[in-house]
Amino acid sequence: MSTTLHHLLKKCSNMKQLKQIQAHITTTGLLHIDVRLLGRLLSFAATSDSGDLHYATLLFSHLHHPNIFFYNTLIKAHSKTASPQFSISIYTQILLAGLVPDIFTFPPLLKACTQLLAFSQGQSIHGQAIKFALDSFVYVNNSLIHFYSITGHVNDARQLFDSCRDLDVVSWNSMLSAYARIGDIGMAKSLFDEMPERNAVSWSALIAGYVQCGLSKEALGVFSNMQVELIKPNEVTLVSVLSACAHLGALEQGKWVHGYLKSNGMELSVFLGTSLIEMYAKCGEVELALEVFNEMGVRNLLAWTTMIKGLAMHGRGLEALYLFSDMEKAGIIPDDITFIEVLCACTHAGLIDQGRKIFDSMTRNYGIKPKIEHYGCMVDLLARGGLLDEARIMVKNMPMEPDALIWGALMAGCRFYRNVELAEYVVKHLIQLEPNNGGVYVLLSNIYAASGRQDDARKVRELMDTKGVAKSAGSSSIEIRGTVHQFIVGDKSHPQIREILVKWEEIERMLKLEGYVPNKTEVLLDIDEEDKEEALARHSEKLAIAFGLISIADGVAIRIVKNLRFALAIVRSNGNSASMSYRLQLISSNNHI
Repeated sequence: MSTTLHHLLKKCSNMKQLKQIQAHITTTGLLHIDVRLLGRLLSFAATSDSGDLHYATLLFSHLHHPNIFFYNTLIKAHSKTASPQFSISIYTQILLAGLVPDIFTFPPLLKACTQLLAFSQGQSIHGQAIKFALDSFVYVNNSLIHFYSITGHVNDARQLFDSCRDLDVVSWNSMLSAYARIGDIGMAKSLFDEMPERNAVSWSALIAGYVQCGLSKEALGVFSNMQVELIKPNEVTLVSVLSACAHLGALEQGKWVHGYLKSNGMELSVFLGTSLIEMYAKCGEVELALEVFNEMGVRNLLAWTTMIKGLAMHGRGLEALYLFSDMEKAGIIPDDITFIEVLCACTHAGLIDQGRKIFDSMTRNYGIKPKIEHYGCMVDLLARGGLLDEARIMVKNMPMEPDALIWGALMAGCRFYRNVELAEYVVKHLIQLEPNNGGVYVLLSNIYAASGRQDDARKVRELMDTKGVAKSAGSSSIEIRGTVHQFIVGDKSHPQIREILVKWEEIERMLKLEGYVPNKTEVLLDIDEEDKEEALARHSEKLAIAFGLISIADGVAIRIVKNLRFALAIVRSNGNSASMSYRLQLISSNNHI
């Protein structure tokens, strides 16, 4: 009879079947004589996907003398729930019952402490592991390393790592991930190079670390090496790679990832789908982003928000608002991030009235109190629309102190509409908040120059020199046949720099024949006209454009990504430079200001 029931339990797939089996063995009395059978019942109810933890707890309560296995099963089950603190309570019951924990007791306990970020309780559990001489087992030690690294005590994690005599790939991955998580990519790479064995998790952790540190080009380099080593990437790897592609505008590599998903039959999960949407949108292919969005079987709030953001950054504000309306109809409740992107859509499309209504609806319809980011969007919307007085009043009446981004949005409006008086007022606040931000001084200098106040512009530049303040150098990157090339203003380091400059001179000659005259009012004032033209010609994006023209076939889009604010997408209609058509798009990670 017992053997038959064990066989039935192996085939059990849902709680209804389990309860039927449990009722049968209760009536036959087997529940009291076959502990293994009860263990299977409890384990299924507590840990299987179709289980019922409440029912498992009820089964546990009928045990007269539960052993450590039953306690461990419940600890593990609770550590996976939204209430992991019950795992710690169950451990207290173990001690009160006079039982001795084993190596399977502490990992789920530490997992619970990790989820709760309960550092003091985790330390106590560590002490218990030492007391019972279980801390040196690799299974327990790995959990301790993970606990200390997640709770922000990486040095403690490293001490455990260095003192353990029995390390496995999980130990190395935990330590590598800890350094990557805090941005110490140098130490993460050092550990990676020392690893005696690597798996997909190792490569993924390093790639994610590079992406987190803004080193997207290096991340793609690691991914390339991963492919050479024939290590199959997992979903986490591909999400990080797509993020790197989005940051660099590396469309071809992003498309390769999409093709890899299809050719390997990988499910388009919410995370992968959302990453693809972001990558295509930031690379200028919003239609492909929409295709992915429409193909997704399941869409969460993040997927909807990312698609709204993609439409917004391409100036398709009305479509973004329609999509927002569809999201609401689908029963998806927007959060504060969603409203930032919807307000961005209004900003880039100049939809001032709609922006005001949406801003008001946050509190009225959803009870979301606007944060400083939402006020930043509104100030940007009003300033871009020329409503500088209304924008200034909004800044004055904000319930929180405006930050540099708020003042920067207002400053941008002052520059566009050449409002020198308001710009002088704004720059005083900006300099107080960011005294070493050279961009603030440059903006004011440019406003003066554009308004004909050359002496004032020169004084601002002299003030920058006196204070030793410099503007961050702009850089532009372009992807050519899967390789990302980066240019800096005045860059001469590229091996094809002579060809690049010759090509740009050719472009300038053609543009002048068409009547184009470069705007030199905002170029440095202490150089002559000829040098101004040369300075303009060596802007990083112009170098990138020229390199693209000598490297890419006719009719292929050239995409340049800027590090400071925006990306350019330039489409060449044919091989004749004189008839080139340009399409400029704002593609920015902080496009709402």
